[in-house]
Parts: sequence; C-alpha cells; structure tokens
Amino acid sequence: MRAVPRWLAEAEETIAAVFARQGYDHTRMEDLSAATGVPRATLYYHFAGKEEVLEWLLRSTLVEVAEAVAGAVKEPGDARRRLELVVRALLASMGRRPAACRVLLADLGRAGHLGEIAAGIMEGFHGPVLDLLAEGAADGSLRPVADPVRVAAAVFGAVTVAALQSLLLDAGLDEDGVASVVLDVVFGGLEER
Repeated sequence: MRAVPRWLAEAEETIAAVFARQGYDHTRMEDLSAATGVPRATLYYHFAGKEEVLEWLLRSTLVEVAEAVAGAVKEPGDARRRLELVVRALLASMGRRPAACRVLLADLGRAGHLGEIAAGIMEGFHGPVLDLLAEGAADGSLRPVADPVRVAAAVFGAVTVAALQSLLLDAGLDEDGVASVVLDVVFGGLEER
C-alpha cells in the first residue's frame, strides 16, 4: 500500500460507509470509486485491492484513537480525571468514524493480522490506561488493582462494546450517554452501597 494522500483520507468515512452498507464480500473497488468520485485507477494506485483498503481503515482508526488518548492523558488533573477523559476521547474517536467502526467490527479478521491489531490497541489505549491505573493508585484517585492488564482490557471492552451497540442500534453514537454509563460502572462498580 502506498502512502494515502490527505484528499483521499478525507473520503475515509465514505469508503467505510460503502463497506458497512454492502458488506465486505459485496463491495467492489468500483463501488468505492463511485461513492467517492475517485477514479478506480487512482484507488488501485494506492491500494492493491479492497483488503488493503480495509487494513488502511483499521490502521487509520487506531492512529486516531492513539492520538486522542495521548492527548487526554496529557491533560491536567489526577489519574481518575484523566481516565475519564481517555474514555471520552475513545468515544469521540468512534463518534467521528461510525461507519469505520461498524465495518471493522463486522470484518475485523479481514482488516489485518490480529496480532498487529492487538499491538495497536495495546500501544494506543491499554498502555496509557495501565500508566493511569498506576498513577491513580499512587495519587489516591483510584484504588490499586490486582490485575491492571485485565482492568485496562475491561475498560476498553466496556467502552467499545457499549459504543458499538449504540452505533448499531441507535440513530448514532450517544457519546455522553455511553460515557455516563461506562464511567459509572468503572468508577462505582455494581455493588450496592
């Protein structure tokens, strides 16, 4: 895959919408060309085929998530506040890319090697959350946890599954509603007080 120019990257959500609407198996490069107005030959110049387009969608989404999370982690405040900002940053990234999120959920196995996907999630989300969990235990804003790796995975899972459910079942992603519910569970738990 060649470097994707900005003008083509701006059509990313349109491309993702074609995959989401038609499904991977029924999407052709001609369909992507028609939806974006980019000549088919130009698409083939940048991508060997639709599998590379899907890989690009995934990588681009992971990069945006990593940048949003990194920005949230750098904000002022204790670790608890910054963890809340991380959750909201992930939701905002998903809200900016609803079609990409839908298609990646449906075709994750085709979007690249699962090891690379896991590494991207670890680097872009889990790593910063692990750091915040340690900082929170040290600054007293979060309780120490016995298995921070699984806690980071649980937070990621809670956010992404709740957001994807909202994207699939609702008219769009209710970022504040999803954040409120997820943060209540993350910070408050489900025990009766």
